[in-house]
Amino acid sequence: MSGTEGDDGAGDRGARGDSDGRAPGDGAPARTELLQFPTDFPLKILGRREDGFADAIAAVVRRHAPDFDASTLEMRVSRQGTYLGLTATIRAVSREQLDALYRELTAHPRVKVVL
Repeated sequence: MSGTEGDDGAGDRGARGDSDGRAPGDGAPARTELLQFPTDFPLKILGRREDGFADAIAAVVRRHAPDFDASTLEMRVSRQGTYLGLTATIRAVSREQLDALYRELTAHPRVKVVL
């Protein structure tokens, strides 16, 4: 038998055209949204315990969620007093809003972790 005769399954495509069964031209599978907006969404931010850290984070959060009330910012000091954990609960209106806020918080030089 030559390489063109018979079917050894090599290079076999799914019934719809692609090797993974998607039709040609299909993009990535649609992302299923786990959150329904608007929703209250808590963000946990950890940074070194330094003067002005909470105020700086509140300012970042307000840029993305103008209705955020900084007086609701929850603060917890680490056991050894080195770090400050903040919880900022915002009224999230879209995934894009959360993504932009997360990107800015993680890029902030005083932030160690964002959850």
